[in-house]
Amino acid sequence: MYRKKIGRVRFRIIPNASQESLLPFIEENIEHKSTVITDGWSGYAPLRKSKDYQHVVKVIAESGKQAHELLPHVHMVDSLVKRWINGTHQGKISPKYLEYYLDEFAFRFNRKISTHREKLVFRLMQQAVTTSPTTYNDIIKQLAYCG
Repeated sequence: MYRKKIGRVRFRIIPNASQESLLPFIEENIEHKSTVITDGWSGYAPLRKSKDYQHVVKVIAESGKQAHELLPHVHMVDSLVKRWINGTHQGKISPKYLEYYLDEFAFRFNRKISTHREKLVFRLMQQAVTTSPTTYNDIIKQLAYCG
């Protein structure tokens, strides 16, 4: 059976909700043999035949229930993201930097539910010594590329 507890969140900006966009994200972020719970969207259809995942489909329209009742974790994360954008950022975020906003939200959310908070400083130090420095010019180039 699948876990009743929410796990880590991950976000990616995708061009559309087709299976060509959705399935690579699932493959890269969800461990094989996991249960994937989705709504009835056709982009998830290949998961029904997948040997890598157990796929549970919860069709909202046919259930007589609300989305927040059938997919409570999705609803909760969606609500929290909206509240964070409208509260912290006063609803004024630039689409150009949306990926960065979502990365920050995911970091904060995942840190909050982490069972290994004592490793936070260790992980920061580990990243500091394994990540190459980024020059100011590289940052400016990246920002220009995003815009």
